[in-house]
Amino acid sequence: MNKKLHLSFIIFLTAIFISRTAQAGDIKGKVQLAGSKSNANVLVYIEYVDGSFAPPEKHVVMDQKNLMFHPKILPILLGTTVDFLNSDNVFHNVFTPTECAGSFNLGTWPTGEIRSHTFNDANCFVTILCDVHPDMQAWIAVLQNPFFVQTNKSGEFEIKNVPQGKYILKVWYPFYKTVSTEIEIKSTGSIRKYFTLKK
Repeated sequence: MNKKLHLSFIIFLTAIFISRTAQAGDIKGKVQLAGSKSNANVLVYIEYVDGSFAPPEKHVVMDQKNLMFHPKILPILLGTTVDFLNSDNVFHNVFTPTECAGSFNLGTWPTGEIRSHTFNDANCFVTILCDVHPDMQAWIAVLQNPFFVQTNKSGEFEIKNVPQGKYILKVWYPFYKTVSTEIEIKSTGSIRKYFTLKK
């Protein structure tokens, strides 16, 4: 490839990148959990975005430690494989009654071992339980696209580089009523949204 052609190709790719970037915006805001001291880990996500999105090659980990699941709420992209690790010095089990996840039971295993499961149904909110320890509970949210985030301790969130278009934005947290709202990303910049979730 000669220098002129090489330069033209670089300019062409740069133009495409700038064009796509110019048609994306950010969603910022804050969530209040009514009656809760903390507003952390609330899931904010776009329900559907045109296109397909490749799941990460690296598996995501949900640990079992101190008789608790870590993290308690795990949002993942459709097609992601989750490794369930047992870090406790006791036997643990992982199962779910959630039908859209296949109502699976991975069995019971000792310290240091891992069992895995791939989640292939979008917009599936999976309750994760341990048959050995009934008080253990966690949730996996299987989402169609990567435009999701969890709030910080103050309830603040930011979803970056959302493609231009109209969407349904949802806010979810266990045992609270899910909130939905229509949004429109017109161009660069950001829109702001504020939510209060009630039980």
